Amino acid sequence: MNHFKRILNFARPFIKHAWLSGLFNVLYAIFNILTVLSFLPVLAILFKTDTKTYGKPMYKGIANSFDFLKDSFYYEITQHVASNGVLATLGVICAVCVGLFFFKNLFRYLATFELAYINNGIVRDLQNALYSKIIELPISYFSEKRKGDLMSRMTLDVQAVQASFLSTLETIFRDPITICITLLMMFSMSAKLTLFVFVMLPVSGWIISSIGKKLKANSMKAQKEGGRFLSFVEETLTGLRVIKGFNAENKIKNRFLASTSNYAKLMVKVTQRQALASPTSEFLGALTIIAILWYGGNLVLSNNSHLDAPTFFTYIGLFYSVLAPVKSISGAFSKIQKGGASAERILEILETENSIKEVENPTCKTSFDKEIVFDNISFKYKEDYVLKNFSLTIPKGQTVALVGQSGSGKSTLANLITRFYDVNEGSISIDGTDIRNLTKKSLRDLMGIVTQDSILFNDSVAENLSLGTEKSSEAEIVEAAKIANAHEFIKDLAAQYQTNIGDGGNKLSGGQKQRLSIARAVLKNPPIMILDEATSALDTESEQLVQGALEKMMKNRTSLVIAHRLSTIQKADLIVVLKKGEIIEQGNHTELLKTKGAYYNLVNMQTF
Repeated sequence: MNHFKRILNFARPFIKHAWLSGLFNVLYAIFNILTVLSFLPVLAILFKTDTKTYGKPMYKGIANSFDFLKDSFYYEITQHVASNGVLATLGVICAVCVGLFFFKNLFRYLATFELAYINNGIVRDLQNALYSKIIELPISYFSEKRKGDLMSRMTLDVQAVQASFLSTLETIFRDPITICITLLMMFSMSAKLTLFVFVMLPVSGWIISSIGKKLKANSMKAQKEGGRFLSFVEETLTGLRVIKGFNAENKIKNRFLASTSNYAKLMVKVTQRQALASPTSEFLGALTIIAILWYGGNLVLSNNSHLDAPTFFTYIGLFYSVLAPVKSISGAFSKIQKGGASAERILEILETENSIKEVENPTCKTSFDKEIVFDNISFKYKEDYVLKNFSLTIPKGQTVALVGQSGSGKSTLANLITRFYDVNEGSISIDGTDIRNLTKKSLRDLMGIVTQDSILFNDSVAENLSLGTEKSSEAEIVEAAKIANAHEFIKDLAAQYQTNIGDGGNKLSGGQKQRLSIARAVLKNPPIMILDEATSALDTESEQLVQGALEKMMKNRTSLVIAHRLSTIQKADLIVVLKKGEIIEQGNHTELLKTKGAYYNLVNMQTF
């Protein structure tokens, strides 16, 4: 229920609709009771009970309110029978019943009409909040999570919350009101009989509650398994070429089949438990009805109570009308228990703290004027340090290249300067200001990033290029493409700059994708450029085209270049050689070759 309350916080913007729904539900509950009570005179006429009341009844206090209303109704009927006869009076009563049923169902529809805004609005806001949170969370969060599990939370879990929590909103809004008003009327009809009902109902509630607790536990396991098999699907689609190339179809399929089999077993248990709630509540309701018939029948036949046969049958009708909402609430409780597991998984993301936080009043930096300084920084992802006591100064306008073995900390420096991660010790500053004191937006506005993997989106060429800008003219997009040596192949595409490049840009070659990534960075026009192994995945011809594009792009900019291919960094102002997170050599290409150290050995190996 705690998760349910936290999900309902998303209903705050729809408070007006909630009040209207509540009002219509109160009116529905009143007319629901009146439709049952309207049969009381019909029963009296059919049973030929002496219900004639010739004197106008007097109100004697709230304790006798039901008798007053009943006697007043009988008084009006007596007058009508005297004037128009029994059959005419029966016709009028039936017409009143039709009117009451019409208004009862009208108010029920209006209550549901208003509730639709709340239900669908919460789903929309929940998905928006999840998406916003996923974009906001740091890169480190996703390195430990399965993509399929996150997709499952955004789809399956939100659907489960809608099917469980939000589908019960109508029940929660309407049925407690109906039960309260009906029980008050039942109490006024017979206090003894209603107190007897109150003794019976808690037993039913306890049994249904015990079913619900087990349901939530199984639901949580099922949702986790659902996320797991979605991860298999995502990984299969991404790595299909490798799976086929290694003839691993059966191996991967068996893993998937094991996951879906486990999911099916868990869902069988969930469905069976859920199915048990409704017949259990119906059976308990039937037992209660039989007990009421026995106890109420004794009251009517003993002549020691003012309860007569028509009133008793009306009381049974009221109890039946309250039984349906009680059953709905027990079913809703079962659904809430089932949806609790999904809500917990959604809230786990929404309530995750972002480890990359901004200071209270961060500085918004709009220009880069002097230098970037890595001051004695150390960083570790988990236990072992990737960088240790690293210091480096990059003056404005210079190109600094980082080289070294895989795992030496080169890409980590790119992640730290962009604040995808924060340093454990030391500081990184731009123009003397610690980047942790800058707004993340203004910091990243100063930088353009070209990575080894060309991350492109299933959209047009123009939309992909203008990703980092608010608005770009066609001329600016074309000029950026020309600088990146991309214009020549773009103009040969079917719709040129409006051509859709497919999922991940799969309609293009590796070199073409990389040149689009460079054009995107050029169009952003940042003062600082970060190139993370931008040519390592390319063939020689593509590398030459991309390298030419990179050289054009880096003119008059400060660049941090991470490279495996040393041929691409020979013109760098400073080359820094890293080993296990520490600088072992630094200088320009000519100076480092003369020392015949680690860099010299790397160049010789690549030349060989």
